[in-house]
Amino acid sequence: MGFPAAWGRPIGAEVDAFVDWLTTNMDWLFDGFSDAVLQLLVWIEDFLLWVPWPAAVLAVFLLSWRASGLALAGFAAAALLAVGLMGRLPDNPDTLWEASMETLALIIVSVLISLVAGIPIGVLGAQSRWVDSLSRPLLDGAQTMPSFVYLVPALLFFGLGTVPAVMATVIYAVPPVIRLTNLGIRQVSPETVEAARSFGATRMQLLVKVQIPMATPTIMAGVNQTTMLALSMVVIASLVGAGGLGEVVLRALGRQEPGNALIGGLAIIILAIITDRITQALGKAREEALAG
Repeated sequence: MGFPAAWGRPIGAEVDAFVDWLTTNMDWLFDGFSDAVLQLLVWIEDFLLWVPWPAAVLAVFLLSWRASGLALAGFAAAALLAVGLMGRLPDNPDTLWEASMETLALIIVSVLISLVAGIPIGVLGAQSRWVDSLSRPLLDGAQTMPSFVYLVPALLFFGLGTVPAVMATVIYAVPPVIRLTNLGIRQVSPETVEAARSFGATRMQLLVKVQIPMATPTIMAGVNQTTMLALSMVVIASLVGAGGLGEVVLRALGRQEPGNALIGGLAIIILAIITDRITQALGKAREEALAG
């Protein structure tokens, strides 16, 4: 026996009506935010494309050396150089290097927005049981949904292009930094907190000068996971108009060109490995500094 149809509610139609109301009455907000994100993305992308490739390789080498040492620096520089050596894209005036810079710009903007939104929410969750109780089921739901689902709200509110790709990436990638910021603040030793309070630290001083610095290694782990999730959305984001390496892979798959799909995928993997190793090394360096 089937479920009585009369008991059901047209939830889909109600959601559609609500979305229509938002897009009609709040278009000024979405358009303004979209313009700001697009401008930031253009600035970063133009800068990355302007930087000469030897300077980019040298910058990665120096950052990796500062974070972990010569072994990581040599590996990161060689891996980035390998992206450039993969050559020019077929039927496209751009090289794989330029496509990689476009992808890197999208990842930088997505991670920046994720951190600006996620770290304060994580701090509030650690300070307020109400915020933690409210955010926890939302984060659980966000981390169990298929990644394609995040394209729906991005498309509805921002249309096609790089901005919805950024927003879908943010929604998908932000939960780890919220969770681990919350966890890092909560893991600060109660004795340390009490000692700071006994010396007259205000709530803000306690947070800024004690809790956040001591939680930095855990927060950096959240930054690492957020960055990796953002990179994992590169190909999916290309479905709504994002360029870069995701477009390279998607176009190659559509044309049944496994070789071109392979080099696009390898470039994504190389960027992921470089960012993973550098962010892990920075977090470990901070942890060792606190231990020392």
